[in-house]
Amino acid sequence: MRSLSTIHRILTFFIAIVWFVSGLICKVLNLVPRHQEIVARILGNEHSRLLTFLIGLCEIVMAIWILTNFKSKFNAIAQITVVATMNVLEFILAPNLLLWGRLNAFFALLFIGLIYYNEFVLNTKLNLQGTK
Repeated sequence: MRSLSTIHRILTFFIAIVWFVSGLICKVLNLVPRHQEIVARILGNEHSRLLTFLIGLCEIVMAIWILTNFKSKFNAIAQITVVATMNVLEFILAPNLLLWGRLNAFFALLFIGLIYYNEFVLNTKLNLQGTK
């Protein structure tokens, strides 16, 4: 079962990196201005830079939370909820600003599936076997 543990660890790091890069690169450093445009479209333009920055900080905190493994099931539910909510809003209110348009929803669904699999399948198996 060592290989399951390795796969779980790799997936955990990958998921954390996705949140960290999205938060730091795309939002805090604003190297992908499209993210601020999406925030402006959904929440209004007046404070879109500040809100985008704060969302980015929250994503960085999410990455750290993932790596700590603190309340990992609650964390996975939070991630799934955030990704689903964010993508439904973007799908309806800002599809033309998304990298792959409405197809972004498909990639979001894949990411949600990966989060679910990593926590509720792999991690559950590892916890049941006591090999974590």
